[in-house]
Amino acid sequence: MTTFSDRLKEAMYAQNLKQIDLVHIAAENNVKLGKSHVSQYVSGKTVPRNDILHFLADTLHVDADWLLGDSQENFTARENNSVAPKAPSTTKTSGSVGTSNSSKRGTTPMKKAITDKNDNNNAGSSAMHIFKKSSKLDNVLYDVRGPVVEEAARMEERGTHVLKLNIGNPAPFGFRTPDEVIYDMSQQLSDCEGYSPSQGLFSARKAIMQYSQIKKLPNVTISDIYTGNGVSELINLCMSALLDNGDEILIPSPDYPLWTACATLAGGKAVHYICDEQSDWYPDIEDMRRKITDRTKALVIINPNNPTGALYPKEVLQKIVDLAREHHLIIFSDEIYDRLVMDGKEHISIASLAPDLFCVTFSGLSKSHMIAGFRIGWMVLSGNKAIAKDYIEGIKMLSNMRLCSNVPAQSVVQTALWGNQSVNDYLVPGGRIYEQREYIYKALTDIPGITAIKPQAAFYMFPKIDVKKFNIINDEKFALDLLQDKKILIVQGSGFNWKQPDHFRVVYLPRIEVLKEAVGKISDFLSYYRQG
Repeated sequence: MTTFSDRLKEAMYAQNLKQIDLVHIAAENNVKLGKSHVSQYVSGKTVPRNDILHFLADTLHVDADWLLGDSQENFTARENNSVAPKAPSTTKTSGSVGTSNSSKRGTTPMKKAITDKNDNNNAGSSAMHIFKKSSKLDNVLYDVRGPVVEEAARMEERGTHVLKLNIGNPAPFGFRTPDEVIYDMSQQLSDCEGYSPSQGLFSARKAIMQYSQIKKLPNVTISDIYTGNGVSELINLCMSALLDNGDEILIPSPDYPLWTACATLAGGKAVHYICDEQSDWYPDIEDMRRKITDRTKALVIINPNNPTGALYPKEVLQKIVDLAREHHLIIFSDEIYDRLVMDGKEHISIASLAPDLFCVTFSGLSKSHMIAGFRIGWMVLSGNKAIAKDYIEGIKMLSNMRLCSNVPAQSVVQTALWGNQSVNDYLVPGGRIYEQREYIYKALTDIPGITAIKPQAAFYMFPKIDVKKFNIINDEKFALDLLQDKKILIVQGSGFNWKQPDHFRVVYLPRIEVLKEAVGKISDFLSYYRQG
């Protein structure tokens, strides 16, 4: 059976159009077509009504009946008397849109290709096969590097300078790796040409184990340490080893979207619990409780939090531990920013409060030592490992399959963890990160219609925008319009699985003079911007 979804994806591929391109073309032609609608069509969850069907057919230069495919029976119950909108005046060629001379359905280039394909099949010849991405990716999103970022890349290719406040990458903003780390790596490179043990170099794991002891993680030995190519690889590995189809895992909203993507790709169901902005972005414990079912296997916390910059106090962490204990859940704690804490606060590892539970704690050097490109992270298994013996075997299996993580980066873990912690100087009054946080918080919240909770850790802020004041119904469009008007790149709240179109994330790594320019442009943009 050939479905509408199959035909739609084939036609989009033939025209070199992505989902976001359809949304943009629709907007240009005053057709109401949102990103979520296109996503549902592509994933096969629904079929469009008649007017949208004909719009898509005109845009993709195919016959509407062909595009509908074997979904015709399901479609007949829908509206059939709507007037089709004006066809787009442009066709995608070399990244731009141009006029098409063959606009009649039935004689379009796509239809001719389909006819030729059928003729070839009838003649016994083999037609070209179109390779499609796995259906497992249909509901996987990672908009931190998504459609808005792709548009920024196209603008840069045309010579436009874009100010990037979208990603936590310290190096482009002048943050340098400590000299002793670079020196130690250079001295050890000749010893790092081969594979390491799959879990990592002994020296690296020993240093991480000792660091875990300082953080009071219980029942940790060197065999409980796994190094990875950043924490990202280890998140993917842990989700793949744990989740069967239909298994549920609690993940915060807003989240770092890799957690949701990896859980979904593994066949699990990401169930998002709310972090409450009115309570300094702390997890809503009762919302977590309501969302636990008999399919729930684990819960995730991100502390310090990305994208909000929140730091969870001990009393909140204890409530989460109590909930996990009550429902026999694994705790995954993403603590990659645990050494980027301000205002005299202390980071507490949740695993230190849960010796009777099985916990997996993630951290690394990418942010604290400004070496994101080196790709070195780790995870620590702690607590009651006996209840997770089989799961740990799965982790070992997947760890062995990827052979090992970046060996030169592993070689500097010991130096980095136990040498001079230069990041500390950034986090106190007079330090870059501290002063940039102070500036961006005041400057953005001085703009009418913008409010925010001051972050206590990391280098992100998640401001709220008054959607009624600016008539915002689509936060991706807001981010795209800001990019195109002011050449400033942010990430919209929906990119972090936040359900309302009322937030965006900014990275405050640029120096204050750059942030001042950015805020000035955002303020000017909001002085006239109204969506719709």
